[in-house]
Amino acid sequence: MNTIRLAAPVALISLALLAGCKDGKKAEDKKEEAAIPVEVAAVTTGTIEAAYRGTATLEAENEATVMAKQGGVIEQVYVEEGDRVRAGQVLARLESDRLRFDRARAQAEVDRLEQDFTRLKSVFQRNLVSREAYDKTQYELSAARAAADMTALALKEAEVRAPFDGVVTARFIKRGNQIQPNTQAFRVTQLDHLRAAVYVPERDIYKLKTQHPVNLTVDAWPGKAFTGVVTLINPVVDATTGTVKVTVTVDAAQSGLRPGMFARAEILYDRHEQALLVPRDAVLTEDASESVYVVDKGHARRRAIRIGYGDADNFEVLEGLKAGESVVTTGQTSLKDDAKVEAVQPLTDAPAAPAPAAAPAGQAG
Repeated sequence: MNTIRLAAPVALISLALLAGCKDGKKAEDKKEEAAIPVEVAAVTTGTIEAAYRGTATLEAENEATVMAKQGGVIEQVYVEEGDRVRAGQVLARLESDRLRFDRARAQAEVDRLEQDFTRLKSVFQRNLVSREAYDKTQYELSAARAAADMTALALKEAEVRAPFDGVVTARFIKRGNQIQPNTQAFRVTQLDHLRAAVYVPERDIYKLKTQHPVNLTVDAWPGKAFTGVVTLINPVVDATTGTVKVTVTVDAAQSGLRPGMFARAEILYDRHEQALLVPRDAVLTEDASESVYVVDKGHARRRAIRIGYGDADNFEVLEGLKAGESVVTTGQTSLKDDAKVEAVQPLTDAPAAPAPAAAPAGQAG
């Protein structure tokens, strides 16, 4: 009798424990089946361009440091930094009084010898003077003319002139300075065309050709794109760096570009129309292979893909996906194959609350 009384409570306890285990398992199953929130995007078709990306510093195609060919005191400076100048324009002048006097004296000597030679020539033709005297006077006249030309050149070189059309980007002299021959006076830069040198690894150089278009961006103008073109590809590989110099020419008429700016260059070498595109954020790379999570009937299934060209936003898909399929773009790092997911929209700025309607006339607020 006692045994029967003890067995009843034990059975009840066992049933309670069993019920509790089943409830716990159901709760655990329910927890495991909870959907993971993810962001998704559709696989689309469109155009994708292949590009080599590198960096470069913009340089002026033509730039010259203008030297003062004569020494002396700077008498006048005619231009300042930022001034536009024409080829041959006088930028500065040295004191030249002594040079003008030397020129006048040399010219006077030429005039005297020309008169002497004219008289001597008529006498020589009548055989009244020796050949030696005639030749000597002729040589003296030639030497005097050369000396006069030298003084004229020295007078001309007392003026510092622009070598070509451009902009004065540096001035190294001041009025009253005593300078020596070959002293730096100005720097003149031609801003009509800029160049950028992009150093491409030799393994990629076969992709590039002259006349390939180039897109450039600079920090000074965020969000603005500039264009250029490949004009030169160096035929020699630098053995030290394993790169080839590619020269890009940029039309400086595109407002805002200046020599010395740091630029990011994209050399576009191919273009695929109607390519299958998947967002770059959706692609997972592991062990040199790519995959994505494809959402189908509320579950995310991992699928291997093969990609082609890529740009800042998308990858071209060569194998593994079809247009219109949905792929996970955010949250895939925490997923497992066949995980239950719930697609959510990315957060956006909340719209402003509407203004309260005005109360009808005659009613208090």
